[in-house]
Amino acid sequence: MEDFEEEELNYRYDTQLLIDGVDLDEDKIKNYFNTQLVGDCLLVVGDSELIKIHFHTNEPWKVLEYCSTLGQIYDIVVEDMFRQAEGLHG
Repeated sequence: MEDFEEEELNYRYDTQLLIDGVDLDEDKIKNYFNTQLVGDCLLVVGDSELIKIHFHTNEPWKVLEYCSTLGQIYDIVVEDMFRQAEGLHG
């Protein structure tokens, strides 16, 4: 069996949520994340009324703060991936 190093986690929090709004724009939201927030594994999918966000970051509160300006946010999940990597609950 081969030994291989555990992948290094650069961002601690897996942040996921839904935004319920009006005239939501995936491209504008992606652009904001890419230029104003620090993280990786960005996923922004949906339509003009409902968007799902998935993002790894060290500052999940900034994600929540921004998304709350776009509409109602719900189904919010913030998981600590460092704890998960250690076999603990997020």
